[in-house]
Amino acid sequence: MSKNELQKARVRERYKGISRDQLEVIPAIKIANIYDDTAEKRVAVYARVSTDDLNQTSSYELQKNYYQDMVNRNSQWKLVDIYADEGISGTSLNHRDAFVQMIKDCESGKIDLIITKSVPRFARNTLDCIGFIRKLAALPQPVGILFETENMYTLDPKSEMTITFLATLAQEESHTKSDIINASIEMRFSRGIFLTPALLGYDVDEDGNLAINEDEAMTVRLCFFMYLYGYNCQQIAQTLMQLGRKTKHGNIRWTPGTVLSVLQNERHCGDVIARKTYTPNYLDHKSKKNRQNRNQYIKKDHHEGIITRDDFIATQRLITNSKYGYKGLLPSLHVINTGALCGFVELNPRWSGFSKEDYLDAVQSFEDIDHLPSVSFREKEVQAGEFDLRGYEIVRSQFFRSCNDISVTFSLSDLLFSKQCVQKLNKTATVELLFDPVNHRLAVRPTDKDNRHGVVWAKVYQHKTICKPIHGAAFLPTIFEILGWKSENKYRIRGVRRQKGQEVILLFNLCETEISLPIHSTYESANRIDMSAVLSAQGIQPLVSNSANRLTAFPQEWAYSFGHDVYYHEQSPEIASIDRDGQWDVLNRGAPYTKSKDVTPSSADDLQMGIESILTTINQEKTFNG
Repeated sequence: MSKNELQKARVRERYKGISRDQLEVIPAIKIANIYDDTAEKRVAVYARVSTDDLNQTSSYELQKNYYQDMVNRNSQWKLVDIYADEGISGTSLNHRDAFVQMIKDCESGKIDLIITKSVPRFARNTLDCIGFIRKLAALPQPVGILFETENMYTLDPKSEMTITFLATLAQEESHTKSDIINASIEMRFSRGIFLTPALLGYDVDEDGNLAINEDEAMTVRLCFFMYLYGYNCQQIAQTLMQLGRKTKHGNIRWTPGTVLSVLQNERHCGDVIARKTYTPNYLDHKSKKNRQNRNQYIKKDHHEGIITRDDFIATQRLITNSKYGYKGLLPSLHVINTGALCGFVELNPRWSGFSKEDYLDAVQSFEDIDHLPSVSFREKEVQAGEFDLRGYEIVRSQFFRSCNDISVTFSLSDLLFSKQCVQKLNKTATVELLFDPVNHRLAVRPTDKDNRHGVVWAKVYQHKTICKPIHGAAFLPTIFEILGWKSENKYRIRGVRRQKGQEVILLFNLCETEISLPIHSTYESANRIDMSAVLSAQGIQPLVSNSANRLTAFPQEWAYSFGHDVYYHEQSPEIASIDRDGQWDVLNRGAPYTKSKDVTPSSADDLQMGIESILTTINQEKTFNG
């Protein structure tokens, strides 16, 4: 017999075992049928209905009464409490306060058994269902769950697979219902049938139409009139509380947020915007702002408005601009229509809400604006004895880095001028920015601190100039759009100082810019040749990698020349392109631009009269009722 066969024989002999008479067996405690278990148990009942309509309320009460009778019929069961959630979805734990409290009581050792109607009543989320079953079973004093409809008891080890399957079916049922509801909502909205939730200023008639409630409408008008007149939300809230005005739900406590919600509701001007938010996940029910993720439906003049549409639009513009620190009158674009800076728009970093079309329309709206054609290069005739510099080019300053550069760097959020800019404007702390949306130029001129368009771009501390970034989140995205710039890039532009007499400005040609590109992960594995090819396809040429994360590049056409012709520079194109018959007048103020189709809000006098009239009416009513 071989060695291998001998080993096999020994294994067979060993596994014959011994006689069972030689073993003492301690039997395991059998899992008792929950209905036959004679041990005393502290029982909790969990009931839930997903909506709060009348039919669901009756179902809710029936569940509570049924299980209370069921516990009372079993002499070994003692009812701890009935935990009930009414009008709550079972796909998440949001707002399921009774459920959460029941789990806490289980963990505290107050409950031995939970009874509920079915798996969907307990949870419609598979992970939640199985997770809590396992959590309760793992407690020092295990807690079982009895699903009556399915006749399943969770402490039975054979139950988990079946319960998992049932929980999955319950979750998918919720998914299907969610899809059906969304489809129904989509069909309603697409036919102009909108929901009519409770709204301050309106009552809902039997047909579901909004009808103005005149008493509540006074509160709405007061909010809008005061805000347009210059009051903030905090001041309006305090006024409403002093007057004893109530919210739609009868609350006399007003907060700035409550006032803001009134001001931002388009239904107050008679319009409806359907699906401003949507719920991407049916399990967590978290709503998100609809940024064209779903269809939106707008119906103007859906019902009678409490305030005019122009007043509503003006209010929204003021609210938007208040995010950037602007407080005051309704913002408008101001265009310079005379002098050297004719065609430039005054920029206010705290104003937003203007589109690319607004900038272009504003400039083109003034008939007296006559943009000079771009300066063409004139060949110079070289006289005898002169050195002929034709064909020579002055090297671009962008090829050389210097701390003495007059430059500005744009990002999507702010712009930063170099110290040399401040020095060239005689250390002026406050300046005004002007933008030419047609020829893509930026001008900077000194101004005083009282100018509402003025911005502080630097401060001088102990004879040192410290440049301050100018936050431009309100207007820079629009500037980027006009210039065709990409939001993830930074753009650095060299400028020039031009002076005529006592008039001084800085000019920046936004068409000639260095670009600081983020090195994306798509570039990380690429070699320099591949990267160059990628950039060349975008019309840019790499210069140098100035950090681990960014790459400096320049326009591709710069790679084929040093710069402009010597005689081109002598012709001073920057001056020629802005000069007007030798008269600069660079301090000319811009004229406000208002589109004919733009809003015409109530005047300050009308707002004041409206506020006084409402306050008088409210006080008279208080006196009469008091």
